[in-house]
Amino acid sequence: MQALPNNRKSLHRAWAMYDWANSAYNLVITSTIFPAYYESITGDGVDTTNDYVNIFGFHLLNTALYNYSLAIAFIIVALMSPLLSSVADSKGNKKSFMRFFATMGSLACMGLYFFDKENLWLGLLMSIIACVGFWSSLVFYNSYLPEIATYDERDKVSATGFVYGYIGSVLLQIICFVFVLKNDLFHITKGYASQLSFLLVGIWWIGFTQIPLKKLPKGTPSKGNPYKGFHQGYFELHKVWQQLKHIHKLKRFLFSFFFYNMGVQTVMLAATLYGKSELGIPTENLIIAILLIQIIAIFGAWLLSKLSTVIGNIPTLMTCVLIWIFICIWGYYIPAKNVNAFYLLASVVGFVMGGIQSLSRSTYSKLMPETHDTTSFFSFYDVTEKIAIVIGMFSFGAIQEITQSQRTSVLALVVFFVVGFIMLFMTHKTLDNRIEG
Repeated sequence: MQALPNNRKSLHRAWAMYDWANSAYNLVITSTIFPAYYESITGDGVDTTNDYVNIFGFHLLNTALYNYSLAIAFIIVALMSPLLSSVADSKGNKKSFMRFFATMGSLACMGLYFFDKENLWLGLLMSIIACVGFWSSLVFYNSYLPEIATYDERDKVSATGFVYGYIGSVLLQIICFVFVLKNDLFHITKGYASQLSFLLVGIWWIGFTQIPLKKLPKGTPSKGNPYKGFHQGYFELHKVWQQLKHIHKLKRFLFSFFFYNMGVQTVMLAATLYGKSELGIPTENLIIAILLIQIIAIFGAWLLSKLSTVIGNIPTLMTCVLIWIFICIWGYYIPAKNVNAFYLLASVVGFVMGGIQSLSRSTYSKLMPETHDTTSFFSFYDVTEKIAIVIGMFSFGAIQEITQSQRTSVLALVVFFVVGFIMLFMTHKTLDNRIEG
């Protein structure tokens, strides 16, 4: 691995600014305004009925279609990232890939400005492209962590990125919140206010991305092979897997991450539609709840990072997974249209949401072997994450189609968390003291 730069503090802040830039997508598009807007233009406005849409010859529940479209996006990312990360490692141009996907994602967000009832296909297409851009850019962004931070700095730097992301996304969400809830002041409809919010997300994302793109190093080409073709990416994944076979603690951690992340990401991606279509929570209250999640997540990420220094990374992750199990059970039994109960549940989600993602990223970087091919290792991490999300989203949608209830889908996620907890416990038994505090 290349020598760490002397100006690490400046690089840490610049690196974290990409979380600031892209988290607006994750909040406004994934979690709040877009799902609510999608549900409103594909539904009949009656909370007690299931809403269906016809698209490309299929007759599907509108919420299930939304979940399937996200799953398609994650399949694309999972297939594509090993190919691209191979080239990025060999050529040392990970920054170029990060720039490309950030630009693609932000432009797709701007494209959602034109999404309305008459072009459902456009909304789904732009949301898929934005999703691919967001998650693909994170492969290259995350791979910078072991290059700009020392071993003992990684938990803190990773948490800082999430904190920056929560603060930045909340600021833009408040601006969008004003447009959507106070649309009369601007003489626009709520629908147009939502479309305007999508445009603002794209501008915010591409604008603030210029800070890390200016500061982060270009990367170092791998020695011995000046160019590896796109086909080499899967070979790189195989090579990483061969190394993992001999690093039992990292292999066990990845298995545990695969299962509990399946639950975490599915909850986060499906939460808004669950609250609106299953629980009948008004859009205004949903947006407030998501803002509450983001604000509490700032403190949650920081507190759980501190906790990890006291009891260790894996025990802290185990604690988070237990809380997620409680969240799923609570989400199953929560009464419909009980806004206060939904706010309380959102607060608990916010506390563990950032912490489990931040600690997962930094724990993986700590368990990695010393290597030049950091992007390939993080590509393996990314593919593991995306396959988990695909399975989670498809299972969530399929269970909903079978049972006609999202509540059953939420309860079924407990299985993923339980398996993840057991694997974390097994990982904990194999670790030495260096990751325990």
